[in-house]
Amino acid sequence: MMKAHDEHVIEALGRSKVIIREGKVIEVGLPMISECPLVKRFRKPVGRIHPEAVKENIENRISEIGMFTKDRKLVERSDFVLFGASELISNALEIKMIDAAVIVCDGAGTVIVNEPDLVQGIGGRMSGIVTTSPIKEVMDTIESKGGTVLDRSSAKIDQYGGTELALCRGFSRVAVTVADGDSAKRIRDKFPETIIIGVHLTGVSKQEAEVLVANCDIVSGCASKWIRELGGKAALMQAGVSIPVFALSQKGREIVLEKIKKTPMKTVIKVANLPYSEGNSPYPLV
Repeated sequence: MMKAHDEHVIEALGRSKVIIREGKVIEVGLPMISECPLVKRFRKPVGRIHPEAVKENIENRISEIGMFTKDRKLVERSDFVLFGASELISNALEIKMIDAAVIVCDGAGTVIVNEPDLVQGIGGRMSGIVTTSPIKEVMDTIESKGGTVLDRSSAKIDQYGGTELALCRGFSRVAVTVADGDSAKRIRDKFPETIIIGVHLTGVSKQEAEVLVANCDIVSGCASKWIRELGGKAALMQAGVSIPVFALSQKGREIVLEKIKKTPMKTVIKVANLPYSEGNSPYPLV
């Protein structure tokens, strides 16, 4: 079946499959989890995760920042969470640890960005994008701010291709987000100096988790039992407790530590066996 001209498929709030067409949520699947401490801290908190709650949350994002529409707000300065991927990448760009980021944007697909506020605007409230359709206004705005869209005609998601293009364009210190083990391994094998950050990993298999942990510098624990178990054991450092972020390499650890140095928030640093938990985790872990 041919995809609609303006269709966006994401996985949000417990990996519920959500389909958006013409700026409207038309389908919401069943979530894999029922509770998450992170979504309880949203500006509009979500208690029990169910399709109607997911639909309302996505509709809020559409109305507030124009997500999946030509009115998309793409610049943001504020952190939404301390150790989110966009927050870590934005800070790394700001302090010149990296000079470009390969991320995914609704309406544009894989993009290369080197402005911290643009990274945060794109990724701060974004869920896992499965597929997206090109929106001219979104792509034009990204490019007007110095970014590059990998494929304007299709808005395809290809993190390997995006990393290759970033390096060809002369960037030498590149960070890339990935949501699957195959992309992580291909990028690590071909571009070994790239900083790879695993995101949106709820529900990944043990085999997938093994590949991600072996090839990423940082992974988010999300609601994944396998990322938490395998990533925690392999990690040099854990940031956060309810939704842990694991630094798996020295580069990854430095990125997390630099974010801690920059935040005005009070923090606790302690030595512990990893993964470290205080019992306030998503339910169930899958």
